[in-house]
Amino acid sequence: MILVGTSGWQYADWRGPFYPPGLPQRLWLRHYAEHFPTVEVNSVFYRLPPRDTFAAWHDQLPDGFVMAVKMSRYLTHVKRLRDPREPVDRFLAVTAALADHLGPVLLQLPPTLPADPEALAAVLRCFPPHLRVAVEPRHRSWWTDETRSVLEHHHAALCWADRLGRPITPLWRTTDFAYLRLHEGRATPRPRYGRAALTTWLTRLTTTFPASAPAYVYFNNDPHAAAVSNAQFMQGRAPSHRSA
Repeated sequence: MILVGTSGWQYADWRGPFYPPGLPQRLWLRHYAEHFPTVEVNSVFYRLPPRDTFAAWHDQLPDGFVMAVKMSRYLTHVKRLRDPREPVDRFLAVTAALADHLGPVLLQLPPTLPADPEALAAVLRCFPPHLRVAVEPRHRSWWTDETRSVLEHHHAALCWADRLGRPITPLWRTTDFAYLRLHEGRATPRPRYGRAALTTWLTRLTTTFPASAPAYVYFNNDPHAAAVSNAQFMQGRAPSHRSA
């Protein structure tokens, strides 16, 4: 069950290639949700909006649509995982307005943060057991058995990540769902991914996870609507479903 989308939807250069030229920006999310079953909300990472914003998004979404939400950088980059209870509780209080549209939460760690499995475990304990959490470490010191054990114990996914058509993370399966981010392809025109690279990623997902396991795939190569083009290609070739 592979759900394919993009990292964000509010990009000016998508007007024309994806959004009809005359469509008001306030209707872009509704248009997006007619074409994809999921989206990753990146903007929340920089500034946590009020609960009303999430409620407004909720009201535009069709049944079964899933929003993955990137955790505020206040926890991951400013506090560097320390004292997580208050930031996590505040984040959960506002994202709760998405109700059944709330999908996984992504914790993207800074590339300057070396491994601290105990701190990560303390963060993961702050999330309710029913909420899916994916973790994207970006310092090589995290690739240890201890990190993997923490993720498995807390039923959190290691976020698989790609840059230039190659994995930049281990391809661990640590829980019952997958989370993949594709940051930059090497095909022409850049930063698109070629068909061979996307087919390879589909094969990795389908051979690592059973068909019943949701796999969330997000294209972060947004310039020139490359993300939309790649997401449409992968969606057309992947088993997908409108609910997870």
